[in-house]
Amino acid sequence: MASMIFTDCSSSTTARLLPFTRNPLFRLRDGTVLLRRLVTLTTSHLPSPRRALAFGSSSPSPSTRVTASFSTEASTSASATAKVIDGKSIAKQIRDEISVEVARMKDAIGVVPGLAVIIVGDRKDSATYVRNKRKACESVGIISFEVRLPEDATEQEVINHISEFNNDSSVHGILVQLPLPSHMNETNILDVVNIEKDVDGFHPLNMGCLAMRDREPMFVPCTPKGCIELLHRSGVSIKGKRAVVVGRSNIVGMPAALLLQNENATVSIVHSRTPNAEELTRQADIVIAAVGVPNMVRGNWIKPGAVVIDVGINPVEDAKSPRGYRLVGDVCYEEACKVASAITPVPGGVGPMTIAMLLDNTLISAKRAYNFK
Repeated sequence: MASMIFTDCSSSTTARLLPFTRNPLFRLRDGTVLLRRLVTLTTSHLPSPRRALAFGSSSPSPSTRVTASFSTEASTSASATAKVIDGKSIAKQIRDEISVEVARMKDAIGVVPGLAVIIVGDRKDSATYVRNKRKACESVGIISFEVRLPEDATEQEVINHISEFNNDSSVHGILVQLPLPSHMNETNILDVVNIEKDVDGFHPLNMGCLAMRDREPMFVPCTPKGCIELLHRSGVSIKGKRAVVVGRSNIVGMPAALLLQNENATVSIVHSRTPNAEELTRQADIVIAAVGVPNMVRGNWIKPGAVVIDVGINPVEDAKSPRGYRLVGDVCYEEACKVASAITPVPGGVGPMTIAMLLDNTLISAKRAYNFK
């Protein structure tokens, strides 16, 4: 196998976005903000290696869980055999369910879930992302709170606002929009967020509980949670299956592996030091690719009949496109869809699920605060 070096994807509802001059940003029609980041590849047949960050409920009832949402629209090639897991459709189902629960909670106890976002500076990419979060909240009836601070705000000012939201009973989830200005210590700031309102699910105690048997984290990170939800709602059985996660980031790869393990799958993690990545991946019944390298997982990496969840959203140059680029995943879709039994498209697969899971975590937080069933 040709040697390669790859990085772990860091998809997040608070994704780091770097300046345009170094990492050009891209936006989908729904406003999702993407970026690319250089990585080093020595595999000759791979396309120009660039890295992008992708954005995207409590366990559904059995009747909901078996509701498959597949699409066989134009994103598949003529010879494709895989069913396409329609993340947009599934995310819409989840938002509709959240909207019903928000209304029921309001009618029953007069409480509406609230999500607070703190943004520092005037970055256009961050502003766009915050605006999308606000629209998503409005679509399901969740109250959105925002604090906008200037670029030269002090670290203590940010901490003071977090503390206020920590003590505000109308706020059930808190996000600090990243990146923060260079003069601020990100870790110090994020550590102030109350674990009971950490709807991103990145608090070390949440991650620790996720890793321990018979423990329940207060929140599960949104993107890996969305991956598992896609499997459930597409009728894919996880128990007893072999699963491979490509990538080991704290935000996607590691929690995704833990979630699969908690679903009684036998899990392997493929990463930059794995010498036989292709061979291991080919053994999997379920593949979750979250490494941030376009088209890295080729069709011959996929076991016939496997289910593929592609977390990557990578812009690659395309002179034929009016935009000058097109979006691809970490999986070579044109090859994998001829081998897999089901696959998520890029875009339109995992991405829409992340914000849906953010809304769901906020609802869960509000219900927990009032012991509302």
